[in-house]
Amino acid sequence: MKDLLIRTAERTGLIDARQLSKFLDESGGQGRIDEVLLNCPYFTEDAVLKLFAEALGWEYLAEIPAKAVPVEFVEAVPATYAQHHYIIGIKQDVDDGELTIVLSKPLDANALDNASKMTGLPVKAAVATRTAITAVIDVAYEQRSTVIEEVAEELDSQNLDQLVDEVAASDDLLDVVNRPPVIRLVNDILFRALQLRASDIHVHPYETKIQIRYRIDGILYDVLSLNRNVLPLIISRIKVMAGMDIAERRLPQDGRCSVRLGQREVDLRISTVPTSYGERSVLRLLDKSTGLLTLNELGLWKDDLKRFDSLLHRSHGVIFVTGPTGSGKSTTLYASLNRLNSSEKNVITIEDPIEYQLEGISQIQVASKKGMTFATSLRHVLRQDPDVIMVGEVRDIETARMAIQSSLTGHLVFSTLHTNDSAGAVSRLLDLGVEPYLASSSLIAILAQRLVRKVCPDCKEASEPAAGDLRALGIGNGKSSISLKKGTEFFMGAGCEKCFQTGYRGRTGIYELLLIDERIQDMIYKRETAGTIKRIALEAGMQTLRMDGARKVLAGITTVSEVLRVSQADVV
Repeated sequence: MKDLLIRTAERTGLIDARQLSKFLDESGGQGRIDEVLLNCPYFTEDAVLKLFAEALGWEYLAEIPAKAVPVEFVEAVPATYAQHHYIIGIKQDVDDGELTIVLSKPLDANALDNASKMTGLPVKAAVATRTAITAVIDVAYEQRSTVIEEVAEELDSQNLDQLVDEVAASDDLLDVVNRPPVIRLVNDILFRALQLRASDIHVHPYETKIQIRYRIDGILYDVLSLNRNVLPLIISRIKVMAGMDIAERRLPQDGRCSVRLGQREVDLRISTVPTSYGERSVLRLLDKSTGLLTLNELGLWKDDLKRFDSLLHRSHGVIFVTGPTGSGKSTTLYASLNRLNSSEKNVITIEDPIEYQLEGISQIQVASKKGMTFATSLRHVLRQDPDVIMVGEVRDIETARMAIQSSLTGHLVFSTLHTNDSAGAVSRLLDLGVEPYLASSSLIAILAQRLVRKVCPDCKEASEPAAGDLRALGIGNGKSSISLKKGTEFFMGAGCEKCFQTGYRGRTGIYELLLIDERIQDMIYKRETAGTIKRIALEAGMQTLRMDGARKVLAGITTVSEVLRVSQADVV
């Protein structure tokens, strides 16, 4: 084999033949020749694999299409085996009964033989890099049909007392071979949730059934009903995963854990509470592989983005992001901090809980039971010489006062409030007990936001909304700030497999940016109402949540009904 590889290198020039010969002489007998060469620091993986492919007369695949992986391979070969040996099977000719096994180690004859035995098909070999094979393994095994209903029936028919002992930890959701039914059931529930891009899973017990519900793009959907008898098993399995106390069923519990879906790492935040029909559980899914959004990806309109971006370069002041739970406030704050993150600034956050790890930023977890509240944490953070501070939420007067005092002593402070609009944040601060002179001198901007679902691009079609809905949105009527141009088209999604038949896929933000200028500072100082502040801001050119939503409707990003669902009418 050594001589064949050297001759091939001389003939093709894929690898320096003299360097190859010297390396093989020095490492002779240290292991199988393909493994030795793949670990060689002088040659790249793809160059070595191309050399083997040329020498053996095999095909080298730079990319592997996931659609080429046949169901026979996915069903016959466990995901863990394919991942461990870095192999995948593809059908290159639909009419041909032969299966091509793509290897990352060309001389791994055992893996080739085992794949042939498992599938019962004649095989031939091809080679590809480990990265290419791993990517297609994840996609191919994600696309396999889930078997939730089958496993649920299997659970129902078994002795439940025996199954309680089988609740044990499992790492990879794709690894379901030889797993007890309860583990396969929970894994499949998680697996299907990730397929459907769900952010939360609800396990909701009723008198006669268990309802499994997914929150997809902010809306809850019923996806599965199970026999009520399996509730203790499902809850116990979830508790084991999160490191909770299985025996404690009368008190609420919280926990967290991580699971893998192939190469994807997913964090789970888990909560259980006792109800009249048994314990209820909610699992929040945080997919690390999706990454954090940048400021440009949030959906801010160009003019608002430019204004907001300029605020991030201020040396001091308070910026509040407001909105209800689940409106994307944390995502906006993380995007803002990422834009700021540099070696020149000391950035510290105080969060409850820490949702994503930010590189180069010190993040502190609030622990109220141990006396580590937002206020006490902020007091200690100020001794750490910060330039930028992010306080997860202002909940009380103490935290509000400290955040504002911090900004007055030369720090840029970010935080969140639960209010309906931007002007309402001013009233909330004053109601908490913050003195008007402090609020007026420290606030530099308030960003209110909501999340709207985007029209699915795969089933998008033209649609004419009702005239009343357009008027409610402020489009087309004489007094509207947005006039309806001739030939303007509106769109809706008809519903397809990719969007779970909803017509929507993914979400974007609608925003209301209130800049605190001298006039508004004066109004805050005089304790003017939120309505008065909003009116003055509108005169200065502020776009309300509903106006920003209207712009996105006219741009074909979302629908009229979606903006009306999440925003309130502009009453000034």
